[in-house]
Amino acid sequence: MKIAVTGANSSVGRNLLGHVTEEGDISVIAGVRSESAAASLPVSPKITARIISYDDVGELAKAMEGASCTVHLAGILIESRASTYENANVAATAAVVEASQRAGVQHIVLISVLGANPGSRNRFLRSKGEAERIVADSGISSTILRTPILLGPGTAGADALVGLATRRRARLLGGGRNKMRPLDVDDLSRAILHICETPLEGASIHELVGPESIAYRDLLTRVAGLLGCSLSIGTIPLWMAKSGAAITSRLRGGGISPTVIDVITRDEAVQLNADTELGISLTPLSVTLEKILTEKAQAI
Repeated sequence: MKIAVTGANSSVGRNLLGHVTEEGDISVIAGVRSESAAASLPVSPKITARIISYDDVGELAKAMEGASCTVHLAGILIESRASTYENANVAATAAVVEASQRAGVQHIVLISVLGANPGSRNRFLRSKGEAERIVADSGISSTILRTPILLGPGTAGADALVGLATRRRARLLGGGRNKMRPLDVDDLSRAILHICETPLEGASIHELVGPESIAYRDLLTRVAGLLGCSLSIGTIPLWMAKSGAAITSRLRGGGISPTVIDVITRDEAVQLNADTELGISLTPLSVTLEKILTEKAQAI
């Protein structure tokens, strides 16, 4: 079986490619935006890097030829002058869907986020909801996975945790009291491959989160304890953070904005976790943290 992966050089993409190298009958067309991004991918005869552009659907379709499943990972949370929610989350998804149609792809997997909704007042969540709608209405069978913060070696969430935990004092948005359901990135990769191998007809949406609910401040304290660090946690009032972010993001044409702050301080909760339906066993949070800290120790 051959699958096409967009955003293959992201932390999720590289993790997924690592799992592919261990699978017996899967090969990957790994779509990236540049030669430098291609050079960051795992080296394996099962992985073929392709330089892609979401502005050229014809070339994107050619890159996907032979794939039975497209896994769309590309997207942004933080905007810049060159990359907005409308082009990176919505238009890119539309291009991937059209290219998949032209290439005869039989199934699309879209990695989305908890809270995605085309009617949301939050611009990021609205853009992800619009992307979901494009995939669901494509006429190709599809699976949409809504995910929380992802943790594991090499993820942005893990790097932020370790960085804050090694300080003597950390000031967190809203005091870090928002509840999280961190998902091990290895679990997400296993779920994606399960879907590619056993795709269902029609369009379906699943919420996949980790096994433990924990406040961000408590997660940070746990990491600090594992590192043997003494950490004092302070609070940045949300109103103050949003006011400052509104000014700086407008001046810079992107960066941390009130939209981003609303997303990262939301409580992560689901009605029904999809782990059993997707054929995976969730990694305990303690094991995920152990993997992160082991990787950091080896890198020193």
